[in-house]
Amino acid sequence: MKTMHGKIAMSGALAAMLLTAPVHAGNPDRAGSAGATQLLINPWARSNGWGLANTATLSGVEGMFGNIAGLAHTQKTEILFTTTRWLEGSGVKINAIGLGQKLGSAGVIGLSVMTMSFGDLTISTTDQPEGGLGTYSPQMMNIGLAYSKAFSNSIYGGLLVRLVSESISNVRSQGICFDAGIHYRTGQRDQVHFGIALKNVGPPMRFSGDGLSVQGLLVSGSDQLTLSQRSEKYELPSMLNIGGAYDFQLGEKHRLTPALTFISNSFTRDQFVFGIEYAFRKIFHLRGSYLWEDGITSDVDRATVFTGPAGGLSVDLPFGKEKRSTIAVDYAYRATNPFSGVHNIGVRISL
Repeated sequence: MKTMHGKIAMSGALAAMLLTAPVHAGNPDRAGSAGATQLLINPWARSNGWGLANTATLSGVEGMFGNIAGLAHTQKTEILFTTTRWLEGSGVKINAIGLGQKLGSAGVIGLSVMTMSFGDLTISTTDQPEGGLGTYSPQMMNIGLAYSKAFSNSIYGGLLVRLVSESISNVRSQGICFDAGIHYRTGQRDQVHFGIALKNVGPPMRFSGDGLSVQGLLVSGSDQLTLSQRSEKYELPSMLNIGGAYDFQLGEKHRLTPALTFISNSFTRDQFVFGIEYAFRKIFHLRGSYLWEDGITSDVDRATVFTGPAGGLSVDLPFGKEKRSTIAVDYAYRATNPFSGVHNIGVRISL
């Protein structure tokens, strides 16, 4: 009976997510019209090595980006820190920290924080275009609060609320968006995985602040006038991910998992990501992936900085009395053009 209720709940959730999916998905004519595009940046190393092909197999804190349902697989407590050299040569760095904590027998809460650093930029004005007025540091930050739950041995779901903040010294924008996800696994060894995630759904955002105001003198020259301008609202880059994966158990020590994810973007071209991971005794993991979208092989027609290939590896070292806790090091690389790729390094502690 519990399984039947779980399947009904999953079907209802999937239907609701599909009905609320972006209407203009995969429309390249809208490219560049969305804001808060840092929501499309995956800060976690392990899933970046997959190129996010593992939408259906994400587990733990990393599920807070790709598929929030994966957070429900947290065993007890998981802490994750990742640093990213974004588009090597651009000077942009990303730091992210995440925490997952199990509550009771089925629920898990999660918290994630991602910050982007652009370095110090020179302040310039129309009167002093060469600068000389000091520097400022743009800031971007996303804070996510999530809850995931195992509805049965096969069905997992979750919901995430994310606060979005962008600012410079005198202009800022803040907003909120939501993620929802479902993970379903089946088979004698739970080797078949399906996942669906709806991401970055929320109201439009708008910039405000003193930087949008202009001061001047009236014609009489005796009084000062401040003119405030209102910026246009912009939409968030919502997307829908649908993925599947299959675990091939090659004896007791080896596993091979191919995975495929379809990404439907609201403001850019749709994408397919194929990935594969090899695991040895749950200690050593080697993975690679390829992202495809229309025109990605052409330097003229390509609409993304990524050229397709990505790869990574992880080493999980067990510790504790029963060797159930682990500390892991993750690394990932994604090829780009221009710039010299994206490098992610992460440390994970699972208790």
